[in-house]
Amino acid sequence: MAKVTKPAYACAECGWTTSKWVGRCGECQAWGTVDVAGGGSRTARTSAAPVAAPAVPITEIGVESASATGSGIAELDRVLGGGVVPGAVMLMAGEPGVGKSTLLLEVAARWARAGRRTLYVSGEESAAQVRLRAERTGALHPELFLAAETDLGALLTHIDEVKPSLLIVDSVQTIGSADIEGVPGGVTQVREVATTVIGRAKAEGIATLLVGHVTKDGSVAGPRVLEHLVDVVLQFEGDRTSRLRLLRAVKNRFGPVDEIGCFDLVDHGIVEVPDPTGLFVTRHERPVPGTCITVTMEGRRPLLAEVQALTVDATTPSPRRTSSGLDSSRIAMVLAVLTKHARLPLGKFDVYTASVGGARLHEPAVDLAAALAMYSAISDAPLPAQLVAIGEVGLAGEVRPVSNAAARLREAARIGFTHAIVPAGTDGLDAVRGQLTIVDVPHISAAIAATRR
Repeated sequence: MAKVTKPAYACAECGWTTSKWVGRCGECQAWGTVDVAGGGSRTARTSAAPVAAPAVPITEIGVESASATGSGIAELDRVLGGGVVPGAVMLMAGEPGVGKSTLLLEVAARWARAGRRTLYVSGEESAAQVRLRAERTGALHPELFLAAETDLGALLTHIDEVKPSLLIVDSVQTIGSADIEGVPGGVTQVREVATTVIGRAKAEGIATLLVGHVTKDGSVAGPRVLEHLVDVVLQFEGDRTSRLRLLRAVKNRFGPVDEIGCFDLVDHGIVEVPDPTGLFVTRHERPVPGTCITVTMEGRRPLLAEVQALTVDATTPSPRRTSSGLDSSRIAMVLAVLTKHARLPLGKFDVYTASVGGARLHEPAVDLAAALAMYSAISDAPLPAQLVAIGEVGLAGEVRPVSNAAARLREAARIGFTHAIVPAGTDGLDAVRGQLTIVDVPHISAAIAATRR
């Protein structure tokens, strides 16, 4: 009797193999990533084949075809490293309702206004729905072609007929192929759709933007191979309660991954925010207790942000500790340091801390501003209005230097701040000492004393 070879199954995320199909990977615990990997013990043999083009010395390869072209949106070009490269495939992911489709429709319109043909393929909305949004945002142009398709074969036909220089697919999880098993959005379908679209984009030099869904933990949905196949992975972030949207590159083969782009989601669409500092700082008519300004780094861009603190008498044996926009574990550490090394009776109070404007401040450089804001709140003494504080607070009460201190202080001086409290031993401050008064402090107690001067 002939022996029947059972198919082998492998995880698309980590490569774990099993002899039978399971819904969850036994190695990385990812759901829906196990699929047929091959035909058992059969060994594949690949022979030599003709090449498409001979190998040449790297010095003889031209780079003109890989030069970036401006998309018309400066904040997007900043994140991409200068613009859109022909044949490059970019994946943009973000939570539902954050504004991905609105941003890409604006990109398509500006690309078309420059006389370049654009094809926008929507798999989630009808053509009429996209047209209504385009009218509201002013994104109508004859060179912008629109199609509502969910079939991969029809998508390729549209590419052949329109011949665009920019292709936008919204989204890759809604496109499916009738020749592949599984439903659209599954591991096999997403891999096939991405591979086919990327192959066509590379062969014809079409810049391509793919929209991707995210899982509940914020990562890109689908197989991890999708992120490996594309050239750029963009993350579009934003709080539903705030209009500010941040675009950052998680992977970029053509530029840096530490740049961010800022956008403002308004009624008539989405607009660029080249100077977003004012969104995170509240201008008070007079100094208010419990507030302190700091400078945080978003990629390479320094942004001023305001930290607020409020202390009230505790009504329960266990005082409350509530944080919004700040790292709660670091705030708890700063509270302990203030209690131990600054002799502040914070154990008798409920302490509330928050950032302004929906900013998420999680880097250690915010520690000193949070400590001074809590000291100001409990003593009911406002800090100087033109003061910024930058530094990491250690468990021994020491104030440690942080990265990019000079760039942070230059931004504070540009906005109009005149005084700064920074950790002792911070390098590279000689060039900015003439722009504002800098006080070096080695300990949290020294920082508190500096605010009383």
